[in-house]
Amino acid sequence: MDDITAEYEVQELVNPVELTTRVEVSVGAKTDMGRIRDNNEDKHEFYIPDDEAELASRGMVFVVCDGMGGHEAGQHASELSVKSFIKVYRDHPAEQAEAAGRAATESANRFVLDVARAIPSRRGMGTTLTGLLLVQDQGIFVHVGDSRLYRLRGGELEQLTTDHTWVEETVKLGLMTREEAEVHPHRNVITRSIGTADTVQVDSDSWQLEEGDVYFICSDGINGHVSDEVMAERLAGTSPSQAAWDLVNLALDGGGSDNATAIVVRIDKISSIEPSGS
Repeated sequence: MDDITAEYEVQELVNPVELTTRVEVSVGAKTDMGRIRDNNEDKHEFYIPDDEAELASRGMVFVVCDGMGGHEAGQHASELSVKSFIKVYRDHPAEQAEAAGRAATESANRFVLDVARAIPSRRGMGTTLTGLLLVQDQGIFVHVGDSRLYRLRGGELEQLTTDHTWVEETVKLGLMTREEAEVHPHRNVITRSIGTADTVQVDSDSWQLEEGDVYFICSDGINGHVSDEVMAERLAGTSPSQAAWDLVNLALDGGGSDNATAIVVRIDKISSIEPSGS
């Protein structure tokens, strides 16, 4: 299966980009099976390149996937999706990182779907995918499903992604309140995922990074048990590593009804680099 994603060589196809901004980060990550499930269908990875050319053009990559499908199929879907996403994103020839991220998400969709069609026991598997890309002084997300990306800035916690769920769509239509959605029995029914259709609609956005920003990617096993207020408190008050562990453990203490995964990224310093030859 490795050859499916080996489509490009970034060093040959992406025009050189000069590193003009250096971003220093602290990172913490934690995952847990939870108190109910007998396997972990979540998968998380991050990659921070040493090579300055790749750091300039593709930056740092952080991704969380939450698989579905039962009988370990969801676990395979999330693992395949993370693997495909990071490789294709790094090697994709698109000039813009956001375009490469969207293409990598679409590639992950095809990869998971192809495997599901080829292996009968994997049919019906799928996964969410939420990726954070830090490229020079820009933050970028790509997103499918109901795993979430939050940003803590100036003490205010904001959810940057929108859940692709039935209840979220119902709230947008004005047919249900936010409070009703949080306790609705169908709140976990997702309307968009990786690997369940021939094509997938990918959400993406970009913004300017600021020193002190804290980014938090999580599977719904955390936000289903931990309030925004508690999230903000932990993200602001501890290191990224401690915050990731605390938030997963709080989800377990709150019931642990699902796998719980957290990646926390803090922007410690942003500095400009003098152009070469100046």
